[in-house]
Amino acid sequence: MALKPDRKYHIGTDISYFMNETAEKGEVLVFSTGGSGAAMDDANAVVTSPTTPSGKYLAGVLLTDVVNIDLTRQHINWHKDEVQLGGKVTLLRQGEITTNVIDTGVTPAIGEPAYVGYGAITSGGTPQGWASTTAVTDSSSRAAATYQLGTFKSLKDADGYAAIEVNIT
Repeated sequence: MALKPDRKYHIGTDISYFMNETAEKGEVLVFSTGGSGAAMDDANAVVTSPTTPSGKYLAGVLLTDVVNIDLTRQHINWHKDEVQLGGKVTLLRQGEITTNVIDTGVTPAIGEPAYVGYGAITSGGTPQGWASTTAVTDSSSRAAATYQLGTFKSLKDADGYAAIEVNIT
């Protein structure tokens, strides 16, 4: 589990995008392709895990697990906020979360900026977008502040969880 249940978000979620790869809640995602207009049911509106955040725009923090299961043999576990591969996902753009999806070796301080990093690979071999205290070094003209996820609101606890105030503008 990558998110603890103590979350705060009232108006900061977005349900406009599809995801075509498995992922774990708490990952930071980037835009892959976009739809036109509101794009609520446009299959071109897709988010993905970043192999590198450089040159990408942050979409948000994933609030649902994306799984690939045989739906003829079992059903989605709604109590775990699971979504089938290729389905619509919920992204957090503004709010607070407590997550352990933090780059290894990072010891955040309270009030320190949280940036998107890409320091880990999931057990399935998928690159993940992790929270980090290190700003992205971008070779393009984009500033490191573009990759700022928010602010760390706590230190890591014994299990590696820290509170982050997410504010993607």
